[in-house]
Amino acid sequence: MSQHNEVGKIGEQLAKEFLEKQGYKIIEQNYKTKYAEIDLVCQRKKELVFVEVRTKIGENFGTPEDTINNKKKRKLLGNAKAYSVIKKWNGPYRIDAICIVLKPDLTVERLNHYQNIV
Repeated sequence: MSQHNEVGKIGEQLAKEFLEKQGYKIIEQNYKTKYAEIDLVCQRKKELVFVEVRTKIGENFGTPEDTINNKKKRKLLGNAKAYSVIKKWNGPYRIDAICIVLKPDLTVERLNHYQNIV
């Protein structure tokens, strides 16, 4: 497995654990739509939450937040709409991002949860 994929898997696991501790129920992980892949689909109370996880080692070449541009946000919104239709979800939903920076030894330097990014 390439380092990029390994870092992504570590980030998704950290995000999943973080969300579960915050009371989120993980419904799906790496759910594929025709648009792309949804990293995590969660439920908190009566709201569906789609979570994009961005993980980087260090910030020498930009932050994980820098990678969530308008094109990415449109793709995330398309994913959320497609999932809602496929699963016949009529309740409220939102799109969040969890941005993680790892130290070179792959331990967490910081983890930020951004709600309602779209």
